[in-house]
Amino acid sequence: MTQPFRGGAASYLSPLWPELKIRFERDHLSVECGHSYQTLSNAPFRGGPVHGERFVNWKVPLNYDCTDPAEMMRQALNGWGYDPQTTVGLQTAAHLTHASFAEEEGDECRLFVCASAGTGNAARAGVLRETFSAYEPGTVNIILLIDGQMTESAMVNAIISATEAKSAAFADLDIRDHSHGCTATGTSTDAVLVAVSQSESYGRVHRYAGVATTIGNAIGRLVYAAVHEAVRTQGER
Repeated sequence: MTQPFRGGAASYLSPLWPELKIRFERDHLSVECGHSYQTLSNAPFRGGPVHGERFVNWKVPLNYDCTDPAEMMRQALNGWGYDPQTTVGLQTAAHLTHASFAEEEGDECRLFVCASAGTGNAARAGVLRETFSAYEPGTVNIILLIDGQMTESAMVNAIISATEAKSAAFADLDIRDHSHGCTATGTSTDAVLVAVSQSESYGRVHRYAGVATTIGNAIGRLVYAAVHEAVRTQGER
């Protein structure tokens, strides 16, 4: 685990995945892969099943207009010089300086996780609460890059494993739902993005990514570690 941007660094070079271009600007974090990845996410900009070369986590401004988050992000991407057609965009109110990275090389794959987190709107799934038809941008944002081959169903499985690991980190840190007082499972505005290279240099295709699989276990451990660190240190300088 590491939080390179807390020390004022503007970029991070992954020792395991040096091809990635990871940069931190004043209001956003960018991860550029160099070629198209298959993605699945609930990102507010180009979410769902798409392809992308760059993944951006944007700390939205005070004048953020949640009535059209996609258009506002498109304008921001154009302003930064990024191609909106090849970018998938997450949005957050959390401190990006405390984004946490974790990575590992494993069973027919390389894994890279970036998590940013805040818990001001911590919430527990499964309880009755006030709800809204449209809401503000994500607070816990998880970017999971996988250099390997996966089926689409395994990508869904990876999102489940990542979400379970996030909830486990919240439980172990005793983060509480502010409305009910019970342990939170996340926040009310979380996002997960899974991006897979589908590189044929790997001989086997991952068809499952649950916690009993080698890749699913690794995803859970890395996401847990990154979310735990990002949440644990959110109040630090």
